[in-house]
Order: sequence, then structure tokens, then C-alpha cells
Amino acid sequence: MKSLSILIDNNRKWAEQLIKKQPDFFRKLSLQQSPDYLWIGCADSRVPANEIVGLLPGELFVHRNVANIVSHTDMNCLSVLQYAIDILKVKDVIVCGHYGCGGVKAAIEDTSHGLIDNWLRSIRNIYHRNAAEFVSFSTESDKLNKLCELNVREQVLNVANTTIIQDAWARAQKVAIHGWIYDIADGLLTDLGVCIESKNDLAR
Repeated sequence: MKSLSILIDNNRKWAEQLIKKQPDFFRKLSLQQSPDYLWIGCADSRVPANEIVGLLPGELFVHRNVANIVSHTDMNCLSVLQYAIDILKVKDVIVCGHYGCGGVKAAIEDTSHGLIDNWLRSIRNIYHRNAAEFVSFSTESDKLNKLCELNVREQVLNVANTTIIQDAWARAQKVAIHGWIYDIADGLLTDLGVCIESKNDLAR
């Protein structure tokens, strides 16, 4: 319990610092949440969603899982997405992967990792479907990073093809899905240039 008490102490210090800057912060936060963005990212502890985009609690709605996968059978992810779009009226969904992702790496290793291999199967499929793109890379690191990017692109498409987003567009609700990647080595985000704002974008 001693190690956990440090976390409680850290929490007290964090709350005190926020109150010093904005005395009314927690009172206002408790009244409602009105984030502008939904972040779908990796559960990796080195990728703290709010911090890397400089947003405070209440400004970013977040869903995280291993390798930032959006599966049409994952009721957890779909419930977060539905709440964000239908209730919070979020206008921008950001799918953010990161270079050196352990989940992406595990997906293409010829080693059993247990239960998680089922979760990562879709990434393995992405790898095989795009095999030609990996031929020119000389290092495993470069291959892995390319697969991390391709995975983000795939998950952006998966978000766009959910009934939740399709229904939102059908009622003329403005929602855009963006694909970003984070580099743990320098702390910088990169926009991968994939953005879907309508059914017409999917048809291209």
C-alpha cells in the first residue's frame, strides 16, 4: 500500500496546483463535460492523451485499448463512440497510434502471446494485405513504424464505417475522423493526412 499512497499524494498536489491556477476549475468541471474531441488511442502508458495535446480534464473524451483498434464487435469502443457522437456531439474523432507500438509488433511476431493474439489478428491481416509495401524497408523498426501508420489508417476507416458515424452523417451532423501518429522518441504528433468527413470521402 505504501507505493499506492504516493499516487494519492500526487493527486492531492495535482488538484492543488490546478486550484491555484483556476480556483473554480473543479466546480465548473463537475457541472458537465463538453469536450470537442474524441481520442481513440493506444493503452500504452507512454502516450498520455490529454498531456500530449495540452488539454485539461473535460476537454478530451478518451477511449484507449491495445494498438488503438476499432472493431465492429467491440461494444466498449462502440459505446464510447456512440456517446461521444450522439450525446456529447463531438465533431472531431482522432485515431492516434504511436511508433514502436508493442501491440503492432506482437501482431506480426511468430510467437504465441496468448489471448491477445485474437485481438491483434486484424493488424496481422493489414500486414499481409500490404506485404509489397514492406519490401523496400531495410530494418525491422522501419517496417514496424510503417505498419503502425497503416493500422491508424485502417482504424480511421473502421470508425467511418460504423453505423454510429453513418447515421450521424445521414442526419447532416458534422463529424470528421482524423488519423494521427505519435513519436515517443521526441514527443511529437504527425497528421497522417487521412481525414474522412462524409460518405463521399469513403467512396474515393
